[in-house]
Amino acid sequence: MNNIYIKSFLLLLVIYIGITIVIYFYQRKLLYHPDFNSHVTGYGLNEKFETINFKTSDNFTLKGWFHLKNLKKKTILFFHGNAGSLDNRIEKLNALSKLDINILIIAWRGYSSNPGKPTETGLYKDAEASIEWLISKGISKDNIILYGESLGTAVAIHSGQFNKFAGIILEAPFTSMIDMGKKYYPIFPVGFLLKDKFESKNKIKNLISPILVMHGKKDNIVPFYMGENIFKLAKNPKFKYFTDNDDHMMDFTPDLVKSIEKFIKSLN
Repeated sequence: MNNIYIKSFLLLLVIYIGITIVIYFYQRKLLYHPDFNSHVTGYGLNEKFETINFKTSDNFTLKGWFHLKNLKKKTILFFHGNAGSLDNRIEKLNALSKLDINILIIAWRGYSSNPGKPTETGLYKDAEASIEWLISKGISKDNIILYGESLGTAVAIHSGQFNKFAGIILEAPFTSMIDMGKKYYPIFPVGFLLKDKFESKNKIKNLISPILVMHGKKDNIVPFYMGENIFKLAKNPKFKYFTDNDDHMMDFTPDLVKSIEKFIKSLN
């Protein structure tokens, strides 16, 4: 009888180790989903967006969409989440382009036909290069609003450290990828396995720009309590838009857009 228990335990141990190895080597495929068609609406952009190209410090030429009203106005620099292409953000871009702002949305390396493969370090380089591109057009940091969507919130927080931007908007932020991994893979040593940790909770205190945190209480991807924690850890001035109904901020409601507009006006 004891032999049966021992053999069963060893079999389960081998299976566990095997799954752990698979997770380790395929973790970035589990984290980044460039080809996922999340919520394309089928409608085109309502305003003119120019396709632009910018080069990263490690020589990747990436693309983005730029909507220009006036170089003297505030500019939202939009960092999208881990799934889908620029096209998947058309609904949000149409809503944001109604505001009196410029918009630059960039596609990460490996996304929207861009070269390269996404990594934490790579995304930080992509973000820094896009900031430099805006500066080269005459838009200073104190006129740039970093806007992070889900995974993009970690990039916005990292890029915003110790820098005085006009503001930072965090849509459905998470505390760290380690915390997210523990939520989805609780029986595995996530902290040890993870290559891309995105430790926003350790960086949020380093932001010196006004912050708007937006999160829905029914978020089934990033738990609402993570957005709450990020807000609590952030320094003033800080603002929040917490809603009872939104699932991962998929619904870009008029109230949500109004909260963004109010935040932007407060920066003037």
